[in-house]
Amino acid sequence: MNAAIRAIVRTAISENLDVYGVYRGYEGLIDGEITKMESHSVSNIIQRGGTILKSARSKRFMTPEGRARAYENLLNNSIDALVVIGGNGTFTGAVEFAREYNDYPVVGLPGTIDNDLYGTDYTIGFDTAVHTVVEAVDKIRDTATSHNRLFFIEVMGRDSGYIALFSGVAAGAEYIIVPETKTYLDNIARLLKYDLRKNKTSGIVIVAEGDDQGGASQIAEKVKERLPEIDTRVTILGHIQRGGTPTPNDRVLAGILGNSSVKALREGHHGVMLGLVDKKVVETTFEDAIRKKKDFYFGLLELARTLAI
Repeated sequence: MNAAIRAIVRTAISENLDVYGVYRGYEGLIDGEITKMESHSVSNIIQRGGTILKSARSKRFMTPEGRARAYENLLNNSIDALVVIGGNGTFTGAVEFAREYNDYPVVGLPGTIDNDLYGTDYTIGFDTAVHTVVEAVDKIRDTATSHNRLFFIEVMGRDSGYIALFSGVAAGAEYIIVPETKTYLDNIARLLKYDLRKNKTSGIVIVAEGDDQGGASQIAEKVKERLPEIDTRVTILGHIQRGGTPTPNDRVLAGILGNSSVKALREGHHGVMLGLVDKKVVETTFEDAIRKKKDFYFGLLELARTLAI
């Protein structure tokens, strides 16, 4: 998100606009945690993970009273429009806020590692999360190979299997389990048994946390019941996927969308999320970004299964 903040601030300044940073999202907007940003405010942040403006969930913004205080703080600081970075919760708040306050101008940028927002090929943070997972899996594979073990590695993705899919292909996983497809444990056991007959003594199974059979621990246990001869281990990567140095792809994506958000507001466009589709910046209404289901890349899942034989 820092690369996006940097692009927004410097684009606004280049167009002779005053730009303000709001700390802790909607919660900070309610509490008036607002500061004017200068070019130097975003120096040396493009390589930093997370967000210098911090982030927080806000139950108060879900109430009319909370939104009223946020609007008052915007007026007090002569702020004419908002750029918000986030996912479904952020955009849902933006829709409600704009509806209550005369279609207040808000533009959104897709900031979620899950890559599950409709209206963009990739979300800010997704590529970095995949890179982090692949680095971890590469290290785990060394242990798997040395000790003839099958590792079940759980990655984030309660409703979306994109992190599991891309990291599984990139790391050469033997099997990838995602929420978008039903998991048949007997089939997995059959494939793993086939690997054993080929003298393939170690392996990696990537599991998205939202799979219908449960997380990596539950699936590993069920597979072990079917194949007691396999030495299994479980690793849950957890929140390491949410941090780290952003990849060049994420920095470029954030820069393009941050720059475009200022230009969109200048042109009177709002109530939309900006995304990159086929290398072009596109606008998607908040409602569509929230409600429409993003197509899953099933072809890549088939490719992974082919390459794992």
